[in-house]
Amino acid sequence: MGSNCTGHGGTDLELPVPIGTLVYEKAGDPGEPYALLADLAEEGQRVMVAKGGRGGLGNARFASSTNRAPRKVQPGEPGEVRDLRLELKLLADVGLVGFPNAGKSTMIARISAARPKIADYPFTTLIPNLGVVRLGDDRSFVVADVPGLIEGAHRGQGLGHQFLRHLERTKVLVHLVDVSGASGRDPVEDLDTVRKELELFQPTLAAKPQIVVANKIDALDAEHDEAVAALAKRASELDLPFLRASGVSGEGIPPLLEAMWRGLAASRQSAA
Repeated sequence: MGSNCTGHGGTDLELPVPIGTLVYEKAGDPGEPYALLADLAEEGQRVMVAKGGRGGLGNARFASSTNRAPRKVQPGEPGEVRDLRLELKLLADVGLVGFPNAGKSTMIARISAARPKIADYPFTTLIPNLGVVRLGDDRSFVVADVPGLIEGAHRGQGLGHQFLRHLERTKVLVHLVDVSGASGRDPVEDLDTVRKELELFQPTLAAKPQIVVANKIDALDAEHDEAVAALAKRASELDLPFLRASGVSGEGIPPLLEAMWRGLAASRQSAA
């Protein structure tokens, strides 16, 4: 057609994703089906995952002083096509870990405004819940209650892989151990099992600052006092802070929150 018409450039297509999203691109290597393309861990980060196609050129672009009406054009080219996988890793300062029914959801509901599903059966929580803890006008941090971990979590048992990945960005881990005796398990074995699963999944997880909490002390009877003492001894052997608390009654919560804050402060200082 006449008038040297030129097509308009296409507009960018932007897909908003939550902070903490990992963008993987399908790789050609069968041993590594997806390769990390971007880690969107900060607000405002952007990554171009596919370029649009180049527009074609009409015959007017090939005109010269000797050929004013060339019969030549250049067709456009299609844009890039990428096979992507998006994975979300939560951004939290403190991660609550423990066996199913250790009281993590009850605890986060006690210390923050989060309102997770709470029930008396395993794996009530299937996705992590986030809550903001405020200790004052100038002190606050984000806590995540990670769904219960069981032996073999590092191999994916009990959806372990889906749960453990959310701990990779936490700065402090708080082990909530049920000492009420209702589970029928040994609190010391529970602590050692969860620590082992963290180590096997990713050694850097086991190296994070950790706090051990004897939880559900509101339901503790004299018969299980020895279990609490054994858990305290094990925490001392591991050189980990030990506290007693109850997400139901609120007993021991203020010292626990202060211990979380001290762990965060120490973590920030070591990272500086």
